[in-house]
Amino acid sequence: MQTISEKNIARPTIAILIPCHNEEKMIAKCVASCLSQTRPADMVLVIDDGSGDNSVKILEGFGNRIKVIKLPKNTGNKSYVQQIGLSQINTDIFISTDADSILDKHFVEYIENSFTDPAVGAVAGYVMSTKHNWLTALREIEYFVGQEVHKTAQSHINYLYVIPGCASAFRTENFKKNIAFDHDTITEDLDFTYKLHLLKCRIAYQKKAVVWTQDPADIKSYTNQLRRWYGGGWQNLLKHRQTAVAIPACAFELALIHCEGMLFAMSMLILPLISIKTFGAIVAAYTLTMIIIGAITSISRKRLDVFLYSPLYLAISAINSYIFCEQFFVEVLRHEKNLEWFTPKRR
Repeated sequence: MQTISEKNIARPTIAILIPCHNEEKMIAKCVASCLSQTRPADMVLVIDDGSGDNSVKILEGFGNRIKVIKLPKNTGNKSYVQQIGLSQINTDIFISTDADSILDKHFVEYIENSFTDPAVGAVAGYVMSTKHNWLTALREIEYFVGQEVHKTAQSHINYLYVIPGCASAFRTENFKKNIAFDHDTITEDLDFTYKLHLLKCRIAYQKKAVVWTQDPADIKSYTNQLRRWYGGGWQNLLKHRQTAVAIPACAFELALIHCEGMLFAMSMLILPLISIKTFGAIVAAYTLTMIIIGAITSISRKRLDVFLYSPLYLAISAINSYIFCEQFFVEVLRHEKNLEWFTPKRR
């Protein structure tokens, strides 16, 4: 019969990696959530990217419960910071999250359980938006549809489009040897997801491994984040176009995502110029659909604000469509690659 100590020895070691730059408003809550896990992490590592606020002082308050590496000056690129952090990690598994995110107390436990299958090379967690205003309520609808519908379907064909950067976990040795953090795109999470698929590495989708993230609460921050997401999406599609052709599931999913996105965007922008009546009918049907989805999301999340703001989702869809097309023009047609990292205002 196996003793408790023998069981503990057999368990994989797990580290949590947190890049940080001027995160004095959220870093304490983030680290506290990492330290209060039902299955304690073996290491919590914070890489401070030359912060000029009180982030380092706050981190010092955690004493030897965490490891902090302070970089002398800001690199301005998250992937560089993560690469430095990865070089300090020798655990079996490492979890990557963001300094503005809060891990559910069972997060590490569910991540560990997902790696019991030796075929699993990475795990994608589940992201929820921290409640704040109408924008974060509408983002929660996007998260609900994206994860309950799209990611669930993607997991069935073994092709998750992207592992969320704030809720991801990997086998450390495999990541160091075969994947690593590149610095030639602005969405590193999508970049290493492509690489994992090229290696035919199984990605598990663990919906119970929940992370709450702080989404943009004003239009300027929201559009800047979209420019990073969509711009990075086009950058990675160009970078990994051979992967898209080589893997049937990849080609199918990417065609759905980009063709649907482009068709919807063009419809939103051009249809009003062709037929106001047809556009009005589509808008009415779309708004009604989003109210229904908002109601379902509201019940699931136990958040009344999601339902109350759901009629405004059309406005967000219009912004999304414009930025999607804009970044196609910038990244694909004009080849103006943007690698500038944007950090939204924290609350």
